Amino acid sequence: MTDEEIRKILESENEEFRTLMSEHRDLDSQLAEIDSRVYLSPEEELERKKMQKLKLTKKDRMAEIIRDYKTGATAG
Repeated sequence: MTDEEIRKILESENEEFRTLMSEHRDLDSQLAEIDSRVYLSPEEELERKKMQKLKLTKKDRMAEIIRDYKTGATAG
């Protein structure tokens, strides 16, 4: 089973995974909007960095859930 197949299963069956995906997409959109600006104030730059870290944290957690699913699927 590929990661993409697992991702689709988890998106339909796992509330935490679904929430993480949604929040990750929202952060991606917000970052795209920020990155479209010509100039960022120091506060905006700090906020951008916080958003990037939060987005990465969510991506890491999704990857962890996928790994756990694979381990559980192969163990069962």
